[in-house]
Amino acid sequence: MSSAGYRSTFNTEGLRLLHAKLNAMEDLISRSKQGKPGRPRKADPAKKCVMVRFTDEEYARFLTMFEKSGVHSMARFIKGQVFDKAFRVIKMDRGVTEIATILSSHNALYRKIGVNYNQVVKMLYIHFSQKKALAMLYKLENETRNLIAVSEKIFATVQKLRQNDS
Repeated sequence: MSSAGYRSTFNTEGLRLLHAKLNAMEDLISRSKQGKPGRPRKADPAKKCVMVRFTDEEYARFLTMFEKSGVHSMARFIKGQVFDKAFRVIKMDRGVTEIATILSSHNALYRKIGVNYNQVVKMLYIHFSQKKALAMLYKLENETRNLIAVSEKIFATVQKLRQNDS
Protein backbone atom coordinates (compact mmCIF):
# COMPACT_ATOMS: atom_id res chain seq x y z
CA MET A 1 0.00 0.00 0.00
CA SER A 2 2.77 2.31 0.78
CA SER A 3 4.36 1.78 -2.62
CA ALA A 4 1.05 2.39 -4.43
CA GLY A 5 0.48 5.57 -2.43
CA TYR A 6 3.97 6.72 -3.31
CA ARG A 7 3.32 6.20 -7.02
CA SER A 8 0.06 8.14 -6.98
CA THR A 9 1.65 11.14 -5.22
CA PHE A 10 4.58 11.01 -7.61
CA ASN A 11 2.28 10.93 -10.62
CA THR A 12 0.17 13.85 -9.43
CA GLU A 13 3.32 15.78 -8.56
CA GLY A 14 4.81 14.99 -11.97
CA LEU A 15 1.58 15.94 -13.72
CA ARG A 16 1.52 19.28 -11.91
CA LEU A 17 5.08 20.01 -12.99
CA LEU A 18 4.34 18.93 -16.55
CA HIS A 19 1.21 21.08 -16.64
CA ALA A 20 3.15 24.11 -15.31
CA LYS A 21 5.84 23.63 -17.96
CA LEU A 22 3.23 23.38 -20.72
CA ASN A 23 1.57 26.59 -19.51
CA ALA A 24 4.92 28.37 -19.48
CA MET A 25 5.65 27.19 -23.04
CA GLU A 26 2.21 28.35 -24.23
CA ASP A 27 2.86 31.77 -22.67
CA LEU A 28 6.20 32.01 -24.48
CA ILE A 29 4.61 31.03 -27.79
CA SER A 30 1.78 33.56 -27.43
CA ARG A 31 4.25 36.32 -26.49
CA SER A 32 6.41 35.59 -29.53
CA LYS A 33 3.35 35.84 -31.81
CA GLN A 34 2.51 39.27 -30.40
CA GLY A 35 5.90 40.83 -31.14
CA LYS A 36 6.42 39.75 -34.74
CA PRO A 37 9.67 40.95 -36.29
CA GLY A 38 9.72 42.94 -39.50
CA ARG A 39 8.18 46.12 -40.83
CA PRO A 40 5.13 47.39 -38.94
CA ARG A 41 1.83 47.00 -40.77
CA LYS A 42 0.16 50.07 -42.32
CA ALA A 43 -3.19 51.19 -40.97
CA ASP A 44 -4.63 51.48 -44.49
CA PRO A 45 -2.56 49.41 -46.92
CA ALA A 46 -2.97 50.01 -50.66
CA LYS A 47 -4.37 46.74 -52.00
CA LYS A 48 -6.14 47.80 -55.19
CA CYS A 49 -4.27 47.76 -58.51
CA VAL A 50 -5.21 49.64 -61.67
CA MET A 51 -3.58 48.91 -65.02
CA VAL A 52 -3.26 51.36 -67.92
CA ARG A 53 -2.06 50.70 -71.45
CA PHE A 54 -0.29 53.40 -73.49
CA THR A 55 0.55 53.73 -77.15
CA ASP A 56 4.22 54.29 -77.95
CA GLU A 57 3.67 58.03 -78.34
CA GLU A 58 1.70 58.30 -75.09
CA TYR A 59 4.30 56.27 -73.22
CA ALA A 60 7.12 58.50 -74.48
CA ARG A 61 5.16 61.56 -73.34
CA PHE A 62 4.48 59.90 -69.98
CA LEU A 63 8.18 59.11 -69.48
CA THR A 64 9.27 62.67 -70.24
CA MET A 65 6.72 64.00 -67.73
CA PHE A 66 7.92 61.47 -65.14
CA GLU A 67 11.58 62.37 -65.66
CA LYS A 68 10.85 66.10 -65.43
CA SER A 69 8.94 65.65 -62.18
CA GLY A 70 11.97 64.41 -60.24
CA VAL A 71 9.86 61.82 -58.39
CA HIS A 72 11.70 58.54 -57.86
CA SER A 73 8.66 56.26 -57.99
CA MET A 74 6.33 55.93 -60.98
CA ALA A 75 3.49 54.89 -58.68
CA ARG A 76 3.79 58.09 -56.65
CA PHE A 77 3.98 60.15 -59.83
CA ILE A 78 0.84 58.56 -61.27
CA LYS A 79 -1.07 58.97 -57.98
CA GLY A 80 -0.05 62.61 -57.88
CA GLN A 81 -1.24 63.19 -61.43
CA VAL A 82 -4.55 61.41 -60.84
CA PHE A 83 -5.34 63.18 -57.58
CA ASP A 84 -4.15 66.62 -58.80
CA LYS A 85 -1.16 66.95 -56.51
CA ALA A 86 1.23 69.51 -57.89
CA PHE A 87 4.72 68.32 -58.83
CA ARG A 88 7.71 70.58 -59.08
CA VAL A 89 9.58 70.30 -62.33
CA ILE A 90 13.29 70.85 -61.86
CA LYS A 91 15.32 71.33 -64.98
CA MET A 92 19.03 70.85 -64.41
CA ASP A 93 21.20 72.61 -66.95
CA ARG A 94 24.95 72.34 -66.46
CA GLY A 95 25.55 75.77 -67.99
CA VAL A 96 23.15 77.41 -65.53
CA THR A 97 24.67 75.62 -62.55
CA GLU A 98 28.16 76.65 -63.60
CA ILE A 99 27.02 80.26 -63.94
CA ALA A 100 25.41 80.09 -60.51
CA THR A 101 28.63 78.85 -58.89
CA ILE A 102 30.67 81.54 -60.62
CA LEU A 103 28.23 84.25 -59.53
CA SER A 104 28.24 83.03 -55.93
CA SER A 105 32.04 83.29 -55.85
CA HIS A 106 31.74 86.73 -57.47
CA ASN A 107 30.37 88.26 -54.24
CA ALA A 108 33.37 87.04 -52.25
CA LEU A 109 35.69 88.60 -54.82
CA TYR A 110 33.96 91.97 -54.37
CA ARG A 111 34.63 91.86 -50.65
CA LYS A 112 38.29 91.12 -51.31
CA ILE A 113 38.49 94.00 -53.79
CA GLY A 114 36.94 96.35 -51.22
CA VAL A 115 39.53 95.42 -48.60
CA ASN A 116 42.38 95.78 -51.11
CA TYR A 117 40.96 99.13 -52.30
CA ASN A 118 41.15 100.57 -48.76
CA GLN A 119 44.71 99.29 -48.31
CA VAL A 120 45.84 100.82 -51.64
CA VAL A 121 44.41 104.24 -50.79
CA LYS A 122 46.19 104.26 -47.41
CA MET A 123 49.49 103.20 -48.97
CA LEU A 124 49.22 105.84 -51.70
CA TYR A 125 48.84 108.63 -49.16
CA ILE A 126 51.67 107.27 -47.01
CA HIS A 127 54.32 106.66 -49.72
CA PHE A 128 53.58 109.28 -52.41
CA SER A 129 53.07 113.00 -52.56
CA GLN A 130 49.51 114.25 -52.57
CA LYS A 131 49.61 115.22 -56.26
CA LYS A 132 50.94 111.82 -57.38
CA ALA A 133 48.51 109.96 -55.06
CA LEU A 134 45.53 111.87 -56.53
CA ALA A 135 46.63 110.98 -60.08
CA MET A 136 46.81 107.29 -59.18
CA LEU A 137 43.49 107.46 -57.34
CA TYR A 138 41.88 108.89 -60.50
CA LYS A 139 42.98 105.79 -62.44
CA LEU A 140 41.75 103.55 -59.61
CA GLU A 141 38.41 105.37 -59.63
CA ASN A 142 37.96 104.74 -63.36
CA GLU A 143 38.68 101.04 -62.94
CA THR A 144 36.19 100.93 -60.07
CA ARG A 145 33.51 102.45 -62.33
CA ASN A 146 34.23 99.75 -64.92
CA LEU A 147 33.90 97.10 -62.21
CA ILE A 148 30.55 98.54 -61.12
CA ALA A 149 29.28 98.49 -64.74
CA VAL A 150 30.24 94.82 -65.10
CA SER A 151 28.58 94.06 -61.76
CA GLU A 152 25.32 95.69 -62.91
CA LYS A 153 25.37 93.63 -66.11
CA ILE A 154 25.85 90.45 -64.07
CA PHE A 155 23.00 91.42 -61.76
CA ALA A 156 20.71 92.01 -64.77
CA THR A 157 21.67 88.62 -66.21
CA VAL A 158 20.87 86.91 -62.91
CA GLN A 159 17.46 88.61 -62.85
CA LYS A 160 16.74 87.36 -66.40
CA LEU A 161 17.75 83.81 -65.42
CA ARG A 162 15.42 83.93 -62.43
CA GLN A 163 12.53 85.14 -64.58
CA ASN A 164 13.14 82.39 -67.14
CA ASP A 165 13.30 79.80 -64.34
CA SER A 166 9.90 80.83 -62.96
